[in-house]
Amino acid sequence: MNEPRIFGTDGIRGRAGEGWLTVESVSALGRSLGSILGRRKGSKQVLLGHDGRRSAASISQAITRGLAEAGFKTTTAGLLPTPGLAILTRLRDFQLGIMVSASHNPAEDNGIKIFSSTGEKLSDDLELRIEKHLRKHPDPVTEGPLPERNTELEMAYLVHLLEGVGQGLKLDGMPLVLDCANGAASRVAPRAFGRLGAQVVTLAAEPDGDNINKECGSTHMIPLQREVRTQNARIGVALDGDADRCLLVDEQGEIVNGDAIMALLANHMAQTGQLRRRSIVATVMSNRGLHRALREAQVEVVTVGVGDRQVVERMRAERLGLGGEQSGHIIFGDDNDFIGDGTLTALRVLAVMQATGKPLSELAAIYRPYPQVLLNTEVCRKPRLEELPRVAASVREIESTLGEDGRVLLRYSGTEPLARIMVEGPDRETILAHARGLMVLIEEEIGVKV
Repeated sequence: MNEPRIFGTDGIRGRAGEGWLTVESVSALGRSLGSILGRRKGSKQVLLGHDGRRSAASISQAITRGLAEAGFKTTTAGLLPTPGLAILTRLRDFQLGIMVSASHNPAEDNGIKIFSSTGEKLSDDLELRIEKHLRKHPDPVTEGPLPERNTELEMAYLVHLLEGVGQGLKLDGMPLVLDCANGAASRVAPRAFGRLGAQVVTLAAEPDGDNINKECGSTHMIPLQREVRTQNARIGVALDGDADRCLLVDEQGEIVNGDAIMALLANHMAQTGQLRRRSIVATVMSNRGLHRALREAQVEVVTVGVGDRQVVERMRAERLGLGGEQSGHIIFGDDNDFIGDGTLTALRVLAVMQATGKPLSELAAIYRPYPQVLLNTEVCRKPRLEELPRVAASVREIESTLGEDGRVLLRYSGTEPLARIMVEGPDRETILAHARGLMVLIEEEIGVKV
């Protein structure tokens, strides 16, 4: 029987102090990292960063001890967004970048994201080799140096951010509300918008170790919406805990999600000749409204599976300059090394607002999401849903009826005995009937008999 993976889709993540995130296991992980990667040519220098969690210090110190035993020296930038760490790893000739963060998860959790010398996430093959070494050598490393602090790195990332929007963006006096989620961007993001002249009202920018993502940030938008209305702001920006994604609030206090952000950016880039091959990459989770909006703008949407890694792989393969996810993880191509950056995303949207003279609500109006119906039904087993003949036939019939203006997604819950049914299309009553019909068929085939 195969052992469960240590690395998930976005590094290692879980409850801090448990499982593979005890200080003992993390120190052993550091040694395994160094042992595997030390066989390659490189500087043997590691850049470390973290978000605002209480467990960041102990995890950072533990992984530094393990790396030191394998001959690596660790420098910490302290509180720094994940995209900043990835960018600086490449620009400053570090062999590895390690981000201690659990992104949008609650404060009790933490995680470890690892980047190569080019700022890319490690390959699956390399992660498997590290896991194999770690399982063979799980003993903790109990002694070793602390990471060396470099306070100049935050400024280097700030300069990179401002260069990423060129010299033309001026926000002189613009009222802007920024929610930093009490996370990794709490210092650098307010400075970025302030340097450009915005009148910044900052929320949730005082991390105390326990308040990251707590009723704030991109997972809890109500305080930002309220403040945008109160301040009569032109825009609200919500980052997540490690600031690799953002959601926006328009001047009317309405949420602008990742699909809408991709639509308005792609439309403007296409109109100005900046969109490579007039194509973007999105995931299967994006609403068909994105496809409709960009079809009207003569922009192709290339669809991949869930996860930023799949988005980046397709963008690189097809040499595309824009991609992302509905969650607000927007990725820019060669000009930002295919790295998702929430602060840069907001700055790019502000640049479009300035170039067009249009408010965010008008720019985002290009995106009109289709209704979605989501139903769950309890099941007694989990065969492949596409191998249930009547279910598969019904899906084909529904997809044929909806055509390009709708879709069906069937999947199981990863943690519960549930089948999940999602139908999307232009008419809510029609897709509700389709979803209910599929639910009945699934219940007849594999439902729990009462």
